[in-house]
Amino acid sequence: MDLPVHNFEGEVISKVRVEDSVFKIEPNADVVYRAVMSEMTNSRQGTHSTKTRSEVRGGGRKPWRQKGRGVARAGSIRSPIWKGGGVTHGPKPKDYKYKLPKKMRRLARRSVLSQRAGDKEIMVVEEVSLASPKTKDFAHILNKLGIVGKKITFFPVTSNKNVVLSARNLSNVTVIEAINASTYDLLDAEVLLFEKEGLKKLNDLLTVN
Repeated sequence: MDLPVHNFEGEVISKVRVEDSVFKIEPNADVVYRAVMSEMTNSRQGTHSTKTRSEVRGGGRKPWRQKGRGVARAGSIRSPIWKGGGVTHGPKPKDYKYKLPKKMRRLARRSVLSQRAGDKEIMVVEEVSLASPKTKDFAHILNKLGIVGKKITFFPVTSNKNVVLSARNLSNVTVIEAINASTYDLLDAEVLLFEKEGLKKLNDLLTVN
């Protein structure tokens, strides 16, 4: 299939050929869900930790004798029911990794791209190059393309410092290299804005041989 390529005035100047096996398949919602779950859980550090009563400092001596004081018996000031004591059933370091086969991860991205292409939510432009980092210049391009107020993820072919610095002050714009686009990245936007060469690179990566 062909996708239109726009100039910075919002006019269609050419088309780019992409594979139907990437941009025109029946979306698999279950695989997309699994891919997003995998990406989200794999981003967790899992370093949360609390101390049990055996790990809290102090409390080795019995605070008072067992009987005769008229109060409840106690064996340690580090009991979980005491202030400053250990934590019962608290979180401990854990590996949250949820790995999917490579074929499923690629199918998930193809499914999302096909859905977004069918909904006309993919826009392609020629290479975006800025002489200096100016947010106003990047916002002007978005305005001409008619997408200035939408949540946008921009996928350049390579990370350009001036473009990244120009876009980072726009709260509705995220910049990610096309080759690094994850399933979540492709879902978490109203408009997917690709550089022409970036789209080709992602298309080649996901093409079914």
